[in-house]
Amino acid sequence: MAVEAQNQQLIDSVRFNCNLADARHAGNYTMCIYLLKMREFFRWEAGYELTDSLPREEIGRWLGEREALWESLDDEEFRPLRVEGRSFDPFAAHDINQRLLDHNLVYGAGIGPGGRPLFFLADLEQVEIHSDYRILVCGREYARDLTAPAAMAQGQTIYVRSQSLRRMLWEKIEQWRWSRADNAMGKAIACYDFETDEVTSLDQMAERETQSVIWHEIGEVMVTEQVGPAWAERILALPRCRAELQMRAVRDNLADCLSTLPRLISDGHEASLHFYFGSLDGFRRELSPTLVNAYDGWCHHGDLGALETVVAAGADHWLALIREVLTLPGVDGQPDASAIEELISSKVL
Repeated sequence: MAVEAQNQQLIDSVRFNCNLADARHAGNYTMCIYLLKMREFFRWEAGYELTDSLPREEIGRWLGEREALWESLDDEEFRPLRVEGRSFDPFAAHDINQRLLDHNLVYGAGIGPGGRPLFFLADLEQVEIHSDYRILVCGREYARDLTAPAAMAQGQTIYVRSQSLRRMLWEKIEQWRWSRADNAMGKAIACYDFETDEVTSLDQMAERETQSVIWHEIGEVMVTEQVGPAWAERILALPRCRAELQMRAVRDNLADCLSTLPRLISDGHEASLHFYFGSLDGFRRELSPTLVNAYDGWCHHGDLGALETVVAAGADHWLALIREVLTLPGVDGQPDASAIEELISSKVL
């Protein structure tokens, strides 16, 4: 409470910008995804635990009030943030954090899929240094928007949002429980004791998967170091379309072949390897059948050699594909989405 009282103006400004981002972009989700995200957003804002049942009537009232608030923001612009008597552009996260970190607060701002602004303000739990990378592990969040990724990278700084990570893990556990299928996610969950101690098991999974998301974000930084900013710029220049989603998947696959998977394999993190493949979906999975087959081989025979070989080949394959896509000519000054889609679809590994 003391943190909120001392920083209420800053918190209010970040919350306003979060609401404005939601007002402009929440409608981009399908109705099913929108309702699921709103349900979990309500859980966070109202302070319910992940294992708590949610009151339907209260959710309904809150949903109506939030949508009315968004409608009232049609003509608004993002607010600057005042920190230590100075005013900052809301996207100047680096400059803002230079002043907040000493107060054990961390601020995040960036652009997500579809050009969606992302903002949050949280307690700073821990600072870690991995080689040239600074990892800011965030705790309780005072402001966030509907889209709350578990981690994000900006330059050499990586933000890990513990609350968002735990929420993401719990959602995957709940989804698996609907079918209890004998699949990669089931194998990951079986590495813990969720049947008798959900809280401790979730803590253990969150601690382990924190390292996985850090390695993925380091991989994304490595991608940028190898190909420059052109790939991210081309993604942002595309509308929300199949080609944009494919490009994001290619970047994720390269990041994982450069960093996440080599680390998980070398460290022998069986639970995290199962979780990785249990979470591998969409175009990331569609473009990587050889990788999935190598994982299946490991599950049946216990040999990581084939997986290591495919990961090493993937690092070369995805980097070459990125460079090839970047050579494609544009149309009227914009990336040619059809040409990008056709090329990526022909380069399945």
